[in-house]
Amino acid sequence: MAKDDRDILELLKQELSFIEKGGYGRSVRAPWLPKSLFQDSLTCLNYGYPYRAHPCAECHLIEFVGPDDRSQTVPCHFIPLNEAGKTIEELEMDGDEARTENAVKSWLEGKISQLEAERSKTFWQNVD
Repeated sequence: MAKDDRDILELLKQELSFIEKGGYGRSVRAPWLPKSLFQDSLTCLNYGYPYRAHPCAECHLIEFVGPDDRSQTVPCHFIPLNEAGKTIEELEMDGDEARTENAVKSWLEGKISQLEAERSKTFWQNVD
């Protein structure tokens, strides 16, 4: 099975930047259509395809989805975003888009910090 060959750290940083720049705001062309976190950004392997060209199992985000939720239609919406285990799926049901985006943004910031720390540690271990 082919795997997403993009760097996960850069991918998460791009997603964070996308959110910070209002990337999930309503479309000028179709403001009635809701946006889907992760799916409606370049983070998604299937972004821009009218159908699913790639299985979600090839995406880096699948690593953050629990084994029981990996077969969901949109598995990345089942990533636990906080200590309470809230997911995009659960937060979207509440209908508060700003709260959902903020939760994803906080999760991204945490994962980015974690990955940077891990890479820094690995780098310095290899230098010694």
